[in-house]
Amino acid sequence: MNDDFIPMIEPTPEPRQKKCKLLVFLIGSGLSYGTFIIALIVWFYYDFFYAFGALLISYLIMGIIRSKLRNSVIPPSQQEYSYSDNAIAAWYVSRRLLCDYKYQDDPV
Repeated sequence: MNDDFIPMIEPTPEPRQKKCKLLVFLIGSGLSYGTFIIALIVWFYYDFFYAFGALLISYLIMGIIRSKLRNSVIPPSQQEYSYSDNAIAAWYVSRRLLCDYKYQDDPV
């Protein structure tokens, strides 16, 4: 007889404190828009050609950072699901920085 079951999925945590929410916002927006910000800064100080190279390199570096954060904080049974940058940041802040958090399904 097969014992097929669906493992319990832990919902994405939401921080309660304002400083934790700010950290989630900063880390999530850094993961999302960091490549463009780096390219714009390089374009401002140097040249468009260097900015394009910085865009490509920072895209690779941000992908590595995103995958390292994702693999270090999301439970192994849930790593096959796709998460947004803000969700990865929320997991990171709640697990590694030990902020008080609540689940999405909790009423209060």
